Amino acid sequence: MKDEASGNDDGRSLHVGHLPTFAFGHRSPMWWGTLGLVAIEATVFALVIVAYFYLRGLADAWPLSGSLPPDLLWGTVNTVVLLLSMIPNEMARRAAERLDLRGVRTGLAWCLAFSLAFLAVRALEFTALNCAWDDDAYGSVVWMMMGLHTLHLITDTWDSAVLAVLMHTGPIDGKRFVDVSENAGYWYFVVGSWLPIYATVYFGARI
Repeated sequence: MKDEASGNDDGRSLHVGHLPTFAFGHRSPMWWGTLGLVAIEATVFALVIVAYFYLRGLADAWPLSGSLPPDLLWGTVNTVVLLLSMIPNEMARRAAERLDLRGVRTGLAWCLAFSLAFLAVRALEFTALNCAWDDDAYGSVVWMMMGLHTLHLITDTWDSAVLAVLMHTGPIDGKRFVDVSENAGYWYFVVGSWLPIYATVYFGARI
């Protein structure tokens, strides 16, 4: 320990004042937490998709009850919107890792706009599924997939909105920029998870 009177150091103390208080990527605990969350949620999506094809394999006809497959229009429009939404998310992520406050604010505003647009089109998607959740097993599993993904969209939209407000009102520190970076990383999972769900919901009943 350091002798305050003499100013000497006996060699047992560890000086950490020079270490950073935040970090991006795998050096951040938030990155590992997000990775664990993604692993859990990806497993849930995979199980629901497996359940869909298990039920399809047991059925004489699919969809059941003579239902039509979901209309392709709104689901395809939303897929395009979701893919385009990665652009502002990447802008926000890069700005955050540069500690560029203005760039983060702009990126988050665009992220929020794309999220709200996607949710608006998602409402139209539900009207074009051509089945209700309580019609039969087909309707239940389709609505389960769509509902789970919509829940993820809502939570990430809320996160983006909160971050957008905090980046204007403060307090602003390095850890807040890490939050923006991890929020973008989670959004990539939302986009990536939608692609197999889209293929299953919209083409699983057509093949």
